[in-house]
Formats: sequence, C-alpha cells, structure tokens
Amino acid sequence: MPLPILLILGALSAFGPLAIDFYLPAFPSMARAFATDVEHVQLSLAAYFVGLALGQLFYGPLADRYGRRWPLLAGVTLFTLASLACAFAPSLDWLIAARFIQALGGCAGMVITRAVVRDSCDPVQGAKVFSQLMLVMGLAPILAPLGGGLLLNAFGWQSIFVSLTAFSALCGIAVALRLPETLAADAPKHPLSGTVKRYIALFGDREFVAFALAGGVAMAGMFGYIAGSPFVFIELYGVPAEHYGWLFGSNAAGFIIVSQINARLLRRRGPGFWLRRFVWFYFACGAALLLVALSKPDALWPLLIPLFAGLASLGSILPNATACAMAQQGKQAGLASALMGSLQFCVAAVASAAVGWLHNGTAVPMALVICVCALLAGCLAWYTGQIALAQRSEGAAS
Repeated sequence: MPLPILLILGALSAFGPLAIDFYLPAFPSMARAFATDVEHVQLSLAAYFVGLALGQLFYGPLADRYGRRWPLLAGVTLFTLASLACAFAPSLDWLIAARFIQALGGCAGMVITRAVVRDSCDPVQGAKVFSQLMLVMGLAPILAPLGGGLLLNAFGWQSIFVSLTAFSALCGIAVALRLPETLAADAPKHPLSGTVKRYIALFGDREFVAFALAGGVAMAGMFGYIAGSPFVFIELYGVPAEHYGWLFGSNAAGFIIVSQINARLLRRRGPGFWLRRFVWFYFACGAALLLVALSKPDALWPLLIPLFAGLASLGSILPNATACAMAQQGKQAGLASALMGSLQFCVAAVASAAVGWLHNGTAVPMALVICVCALLAGCLAWYTGQIALAQRSEGAAS
C-alpha cells in the first residue's frame, strides 16, 4: 500500500485515540471547571464510546452503497464541527452531548479505514497493514496525553478541543485531495432498505462474531485502563498532569513495538495462530496486575510492569483479530467493519463505565476490569480455534 495512503488511513484511525487520550490529563481541571468530580467527567468518555458504537452501524451500509470517500468526508466534517462545540461547552451536559456527536463523526474513519484495507489486501497482507497502522496511530496515545498536558497548563482544557478541530479539518482536506475510491466499480450495491436483514445475517456468522468480540473485549480492557489511569496516576499516586503523558506514552510505545514484531511473525504463521497465543499472555498480565492492585502498593512502579506488558500484547491481538474477522467479508466489507466496530465499542463503553461504577479510591477497579476483559478475550479466542477445527473436520469428511 502506498505510504501517503497508509498515512491518511493512520490519521483517520487516530481520530479515536486522539479524541479519547488527548483530554485525559484535563479530567481533574474539567471537574473543577464544571463544579463536579472526575467520575462525572468520565461520563463524557462513556458518551463518546456510545456514539462510536451507534454511529458505525450507519457508515458501513453507506460505504457499501455509495463508496468509501463521500461517507468518510461527511463524518470528518461532523467531527470537526462537534470538536469546536466541545471547546466552547458552557456545561458538562453540553460537553457530553457534543462528545456523543463528535463520536458519530469520528467513527466514519474507523469503519471506512478497515473497509479500504479489506478492499486492497488479502488476510495476511491485511494483518500486516493493520500492524503498520498501529505504528502510525500508536503515536497518538504517546503524543496526545503529553500534548494535552502541555496545552492544559499553557492555555486551559478548551485548547485541547481547538487542536482536535484543526487536526480533523486537515484530515478532511487530505481525504478530499489524495484518497482514491477503493470500492470496486462492479461491487454489488446493496439497497439501504435491506440493511437490518444483512446485519442479522452477519450476526449469524459465528466465526466473524467470535473474532470481532475477541478483539473487542481485549480492547475494552485497554479502555478500562484509559478511564481509570487519570485517577490512579494523578490522584492516587500524585503524578503531575503534565507528566501523565510520559507514563501513558510508554505503554503506547510497547503496543507499537509488539505490533511491528507481529508483522514479522506473520511471515511464519497466520493471524489466528498468533491471536490465540498472545491473548493468554494478556490474561496472565491482567491477573498479575489485579494481584498487585489488591496489595495496595505504596509506589506506582509495581503496577506499571504488568500493565505495560499486558497493553503491549494488544499490539498483536488487535490487528490479528481484525484481519481474521474481515477475511471472509469482501463483498460487504463496510457492513462487517461497522458491526465489528459497534460490537467492540459497546463492550468498551461498558468497561469504561464499570471503572467509574466500581470506584473505591484504589487501583483495583481498573485492574479488575482489565483482568476480566483479558479472560473473556482468551475464551473467545479459544472458541475461534474450536470453530476452525470443526470446519476442517467437516471439510475432511466431505
């Protein structure tokens, strides 16, 4: 895939991490500005996840019916306008509503990026491209909290959303000028009236749903970390807001490194093989993190070691699960991408909200959510292996 296209797709994929991670250091400041607490500010994060889950269901059918470019441009425009509304939010309720609308626009890039890769690549090549996209979009979790902390100290939390407005506007220009249409001219143009039936039929594909949920539940653990880390790092262990980004970025760096290792591992075995290996390592790290959190250490570093290792393993789990889920969906890549993203962010919304519901002034809620998500991801990955074995047995019998 040409480098300019890869960079555009990476920037579009980064909408989610940027919109989520950029303002995390500002949670305590926003709580003071809106005369509330951090747990209520976290509702704006949950609202974003709900918007991502719902919005993707619309872009998939539109992308299969009208092509990839025009729905993408519409979504980027909506994201830009909603980011500006967030910057001038007069109340927390306004901010939550604007974040929901922002997510409705931002999810276009997530859905259509996966569809573009599926249009252009076979499953193994797709897994490699998704790993490369992890490198591009992985810079967002490194730079976003660090940049957010700097902007927060220099200009206030509103400047974070002004920067998001400028970034999304530039992405829209890049899409308009450089991103080609990848939907084949002879691809079937499904009528929008049959969308619900197509979604129901896709839900009946056990292999697709299992792979999509395996990646989604694993990713939900990461969002449990995103929701809980501002309190754990800044409030519980006294990390300055402007230094929060360095800790957050170090975990993202591990994610990037493993995603690039994954691209090399794919030369030896397929994405399903590596998914089922890395997911149990993720669970082992989650269990270790929970045990450390239950011991209530006086220092932060005992938590950071299993947290770093577990989040790094997602660099293999997420691209491989995505490639496996999309492998057999070439004729309806937009629809499949939308349903996969929607399922994933429904789970992510529950995980991020659960950290707030379980809040008890310790790191245990964050660690527990990560551990449970890792266990569920491991069970789903094991189930995909059983489906593959059954299919091979049926093929041999026939």
